[in-house]
Amino acid sequence: MKPSFVSQATSALIDTAHQPRCTSDPSVRSLLCALMIVFSITGVSCIPASTTATGTTPTVVIAGETAIKTAADMNSTPRPTIEPFRFFLPTPGAEPISGWRPPLYPVPWAVSAYDHFYFARPIAADNVNWPLAEYRYGGVFFAPNIVHTGVDIDAEEDTPILAAGPGTVISADWGLYTEAPGNTADPYGQAVVLRHDFGYKGQTLYTVYAHMSKIASTLGQHVETGDVLGLIGSTGATTGPHLHFEVRLGSNTFYSTYNPELWMAPPQGWGVLVGRLTDEDGKLLNKSLVEVRPMPSEVPLRTYAEGAANSDPHYQENLVLSDLPAGLYKIVLNYKDKDLQFWVDIYPGQITYFTFTDENGFEVLPPPVPTLDFLPGTSTPISPP
Repeated sequence: MKPSFVSQATSALIDTAHQPRCTSDPSVRSLLCALMIVFSITGVSCIPASTTATGTTPTVVIAGETAIKTAADMNSTPRPTIEPFRFFLPTPGAEPISGWRPPLYPVPWAVSAYDHFYFARPIAADNVNWPLAEYRYGGVFFAPNIVHTGVDIDAEEDTPILAAGPGTVISADWGLYTEAPGNTADPYGQAVVLRHDFGYKGQTLYTVYAHMSKIASTLGQHVETGDVLGLIGSTGATTGPHLHFEVRLGSNTFYSTYNPELWMAPPQGWGVLVGRLTDEDGKLLNKSLVEVRPMPSEVPLRTYAEGAANSDPHYQENLVLSDLPAGLYKIVLNYKDKDLQFWVDIYPGQITYFTFTDENGFEVLPPPVPTLDFLPGTSTPISPP
């Protein structure tokens, strides 16, 4: 193809309104059509400065800061600069400790004839409703000769306190310990006592709810499980708001208490560890540190073998650790400057019972075989006096 022929075709293409000139040459017409298709697909961004038939000169587009803007460009709205997407990852912290607990087994609940999970928790499930680990039944805190006769539940101030079972309010005042109603110096603070509609092996059962900020029940009132008795407080001998909860068997006295962790229903799928640990003379170990380590994590749960409170008539225990998820656990005891260890299985809804003696070391009794009837047959209806 000759250059003059291409020049003729290009000159025809950039006619006014970019329409090809009329020509009688068939070969030129075909070339113009082909060039128009190519230009329309790729888009023409630069056209040589030449004079068209109308005498107008196309504007030269120059890239860079010195480019000449058209009127349309001058009136257009500027687009905002889009920030690049960025990831902001927080610094990893300590693993959160969950306060969640499964629902409790229905009460009364007992797999063996010696178990007596007769009571619901005195605090609702949407709050902390398990015993404080650092100050369990039988511990000593305020003075060398004052034994902890219950468990402390570390709920927030003014949390409702619920009846752990059906019964009658026989005390709702200050002065429970000193037996002097209205005594605001009493260590129990404001407290409520229930005499329950049932007992155990023919003996009356009582529960105590102490350190209330407000009493919401009255003397002689009959209540059902879950009825509000009062509110969490810090009256009496306390270091902060909590509920002091007791179980008394046989008589309503400070000296008739038993470990509430053996009487409150465990969470479903969880169990209770009970131990009797003695020295070379057969005496119960007192203030001996015991670590209970869930496998495989082995994160220790620390508790103590206490020896200064009433033991259950059957287990004769000095160690109770409730609310343990079912599974395998390692028990570590420091005895005579040696770390002794043993493994036990915790079973759902049951007590795992073990013993330790100076002569035989650790021994464990297998749990009773569950039957279809899980309800205890030893609860005794109590006739009102």
